[in-house]
Amino acid sequence: MPARQATTKTQEIKLAHSPDSDDAFMFYALATNRVKAPGLKFTHVLSDIETLNQAADREIYDVTAISFSAYAYLRQKYVLLDCGASFGEGYGPIVVASHPMKPNQLAGSRIAVPGLRTSAYLTLRLYQPAFEPVPIPFDQIINAVRAGTADAGLLIHEGQLQFPEMGLHRVVDLGQWWLETTKLPLPLGGNAVRRALGPETGAQIARAIRESVAYALEHREEALNYAMQFARDMDTELADKFVSMYVNSWTLSYGERGRAAVQEFLDRGFDAGLIPGPVKAEFLSESTE
Repeated sequence: MPARQATTKTQEIKLAHSPDSDDAFMFYALATNRVKAPGLKFTHVLSDIETLNQAADREIYDVTAISFSAYAYLRQKYVLLDCGASFGEGYGPIVVASHPMKPNQLAGSRIAVPGLRTSAYLTLRLYQPAFEPVPIPFDQIINAVRAGTADAGLLIHEGQLQFPEMGLHRVVDLGQWWLETTKLPLPLGGNAVRRALGPETGAQIARAIRESVAYALEHREEALNYAMQFARDMDTELADKFVSMYVNSWTLSYGERGRAAVQEFLDRGFDAGLIPGPVKAEFLSESTE
């Protein structure tokens, strides 16, 4: 009888992230098979961060981008990966208005926000607790502010760079405020893996994502060209600036300072009564030891 050939079972991994140029840049090598993970096949799903935060409640995706604030609700189901995160060191979500406005005028105002589980929203609550949130999709916030639907708007993603050309005025940069307050970078979004997959598969996923980020940083022009298809209304120069803000050394590894920043963020959110907890941030790296 002919010898039976060994078959290698491939496990499908549903990987969800935002349809933005920075995430596209980060996952370019995985999406185009420049980086391979033996035994794993990644299926990419694109959705906005607040939708992903909600989907994680139901464990729809094996690996997903989540807001660090949402981790407080998801920590029993997901563990944070020690790579693929977005931090803002001295910059971050920006509150804007259609006319010059002082930060103390935000108290009592109606502010359009990109979701109640986003890190941007939690940061704004820590900065100014007394405002009325108006949750709307992140890419509609600028128009809502210009139309007067809200008194101000909380911008994430590329809106942080585009608002001046839209005739809007900066009220406060929350990343700058956070750095001045804590001396730490502001943790915004991270990647998390389902605990049910187990530590070995989680470590494989962490390694693949880190290699994808490293490949993009080492082949910047190639990865940026790919990411441009997700760069809403941005030219290459602006997209490159935006990608540089959120895909960098922090994305390769949090390091001690990055981990401390995540814990500080969660501690402050819990102390203010804004998230359930207390929350101990757990990180899964490439090593399962």
